[in-house]
Amino acid sequence: MKKHHLIFITVFAVILLFYKEYIALNLGIFGILLSILTFTQTKSELRTKSFLTLFITSIFSSFAFAWFGDAISFTAIFVSIFLLRFTGTYPKLKPFLYIEVLLLNLFTFLGRVFNIEQWCEKSKERNFAKKLIAIILIPGLFVTIFFFVYTRVSDHFANLFRDSELEFQPLTFIVLAIIGFYIGFIFWNFGVERFIFKQNRYLNDEFSRLVKIQKPTFSFLDIDSERTSGLISFSALNILLLIFIATYNYEQFYEVSKSADSLSAETHERVNSVIISIVMAILVILFYFKKGFNFDNKAKSLKISAKIWIVLNAILVISASLKNSEYIINFGLTYKRLGVYAFLAMALIGLIFTFIKIQKKKTNAFLFNKMFWACYGLILVCSYINWGGIITSNNIKRKDFAENYHIVSINYNEKILLNYAEKTANLEMKNKLQERIESYQKETFLSKILYYEFINIEKPKSK
Repeated sequence: MKKHHLIFITVFAVILLFYKEYIALNLGIFGILLSILTFTQTKSELRTKSFLTLFITSIFSSFAFAWFGDAISFTAIFVSIFLLRFTGTYPKLKPFLYIEVLLLNLFTFLGRVFNIEQWCEKSKERNFAKKLIAIILIPGLFVTIFFFVYTRVSDHFANLFRDSELEFQPLTFIVLAIIGFYIGFIFWNFGVERFIFKQNRYLNDEFSRLVKIQKPTFSFLDIDSERTSGLISFSALNILLLIFIATYNYEQFYEVSKSADSLSAETHERVNSVIISIVMAILVILFYFKKGFNFDNKAKSLKISAKIWIVLNAILVISASLKNSEYIINFGLTYKRLGVYAFLAMALIGLIFTFIKIQKKKTNAFLFNKMFWACYGLILVCSYINWGGIITSNNIKRKDFAENYHIVSINYNEKILLNYAEKTANLEMKNKLQERIESYQKETFLSKILYYEFINIEKPKSK
């Protein structure tokens, strides 16, 4: 299929799936459709292992959104599908540049859409595309903009449309058509500028031969002075970090906090400090090992000092995670406390890749390329797991279990709470949960969240 065919298929799919529907199962179906179309439209020689992996993760992310329909699964499906499309078109482009390509295309849509010859090939179809833009898209865009302006100014005007019981809603149809065209155009007809291809060569994992020649970073320092400066810096930082780890752990595990609030503030403040410290540590290492010192035979002591500093920072991460674990044991699980683990895990992964960068003599871009995929992996993991169920399962065993908090603030735990309500004979809680589940189950097919479809609730017996 040609580009304009794929664009109009996307428009048709958006209208069909989202007209008078909430974003739920329909987005999962839309994600699967785009993934399959991308697979079929990608040349066989470009279906690399990375592409096939992304195709599988795109399908799984679509199912995850259909099941949960939350923000993290939305992020996962969005990132997965666009990565799949970019990888299937420009597999040699570094992943960091995909972000730049996407942003450029999001903001240059209006300039590129009128270049009809570029995305609509045949003359007859080109004339059809021109008519579509002139008769539907442009008037539809103006009508939509002014409609929202008028509804904000006049309540009576807004109520006129809000109270309308017409089965067909032309404004909704037009808005969906515009959104579908926008998504389809960017997805199937994205452009990559020349300057982006030029940037690609600077993001290689390996150094070029010219970089292996020893050159000082600053004109006022020679190589020996810079090497000595690095060694002194890392040695001093190691001593400073050892003292900090000792005092940090003493404050964490031997000083008694006064209250839960003070312990919470203290824990988050220290974890934030640890993460900032590690980011700065990695930046210092990237500064010294960006070029020549990776191949300097006289820099062995410098490399050893840097590696020791990485290990000590890893110990600092472990200390912070232990403190977070102690906090969870005392006061229970929450989304924020799980988020602390996620940030600390990313910090530790960053340190591991930094160690590999020094050991294997990789470029600074190597670290950013690897961390991009690590972040993507974290998003995938978070989207596939029911964290609300884990939080509730853990906290429900506690004597201070806060029922109202878990009903209001924790998601996708209704099945666990229903069992709890039955065991504790809490009829008010049971009725509240059943009403919520029923409201989700009564949604139309495309607006359903699959998680609630697999919860059995007692139906009232008919007399």
